[in-house]
Amino acid sequence: MFGFVISAERSQGGNNAGHTVVVDGKEYDFHLLPSGIINPKSTSLIGNGVVIHLPGLFEEGDKNEKKGLKGWEKRLIVSDRAHLVFDFHQVVDDLQETERQAQEGKTIGTTKKGIGPAYSSKASRTGLRVCDLLGDFKDFSTRFKNLVRQYQSMYPSLTVDVEDQLKKLKEYAERLRPMVRDGVYYMYEALHGSPKKILVEGANAALLDIDFGTYPFVTSSNCTVGGACTGLGIPPLNIGDVFGVSKAYTTRVGIGAFPTEQLNAVGELLQTRGHEVGVTTGRKRRCGWLDLVIVRYAHMINGFTAIALTKLDILDVLDEIKVGVAYKLNGKRIPHFPANMDVLQKVEVEYETFPGWKTDTSAARKWNDLPAKAQNYIRFIENHIGVPIKWVGVGKSRECMIQMF
Repeated sequence: MFGFVISAERSQGGNNAGHTVVVDGKEYDFHLLPSGIINPKSTSLIGNGVVIHLPGLFEEGDKNEKKGLKGWEKRLIVSDRAHLVFDFHQVVDDLQETERQAQEGKTIGTTKKGIGPAYSSKASRTGLRVCDLLGDFKDFSTRFKNLVRQYQSMYPSLTVDVEDQLKKLKEYAERLRPMVRDGVYYMYEALHGSPKKILVEGANAALLDIDFGTYPFVTSSNCTVGGACTGLGIPPLNIGDVFGVSKAYTTRVGIGAFPTEQLNAVGELLQTRGHEVGVTTGRKRRCGWLDLVIVRYAHMINGFTAIALTKLDILDVLDEIKVGVAYKLNGKRIPHFPANMDVLQKVEVEYETFPGWKTDTSAARKWNDLPAKAQNYIRFIENHIGVPIKWVGVGKSRECMIQMF
């Protein structure tokens, strides 16, 4: 029998991610903690590809503990190779956005959680990792001071109380120490020991991937399937099923091209009915019709074996529902997803229109409980992408997930 010995492992990103999970009527908000931490039988791993803001991690854990998440510290493992996000990285993130606004008249729309600057430190090989913090603290302090000076030379207005920061970091280090393991060895043992179910959780989405997303309006890591290999040390050979998650309509937080966006009553209805607010930023999400060009593009990169289609119930009240099936440029269909944002801003979307089912689907628990028009909508999506839809979500809680096969 497969046991839930390991559950969700985060492979990349930081506390710029936001996941709301509803279990037994309780609503948990996760940013750094893998969602599988809720399962008392599972162990969760924060991998080497994640950048960790320690104050954020402990604040998140303590807040969810008050909601009923017991014993999370005993079930959490943190890779010693993961890089650290410092408070000054977050200040720099804000300064960079202010600078972009002043110079270009627009921002990227980051969460200001210091993720980009932390990955910049990592890429420029001046970053500090969990293993550094738990090693010789005198050496860590020297390197921390050097890193602060490096950023202060770029941003003269940046002020950092170095001694206060180091004092806090020393305290966090002791709380963190029992959770830290060699992530690569841990994963190797998990993959080659007694049979387990291993679930890898990516943060953000395919269109926010640093390489494949709508650059520069992206995150700073690979949130496509390759990030599971680089962010956890899993060989590609060990990747099994790849599950894509898509809402029954399309949303986006922050700026950047959004071809199917509906700046009208439909967009407003989706936003309000779907409670589309960023879990991390509190910003309203932009909403539009489901864009199958994007979903197909995400499938090209990730190779989905199945898809979870969520929030179908949000569409229950609509008279008609549109789905974006192709992009046209100068009247001609284009087969690919454009890399250039100026080109993406200019594409014309070709839509298929479906009649709405005008029925409350929130109580549906089986495929046959769904109205025929809703079934047609789901089957069209499935056939168009060429990937089976394994789950259909009609509400927030786990019970509201219809499993198709």
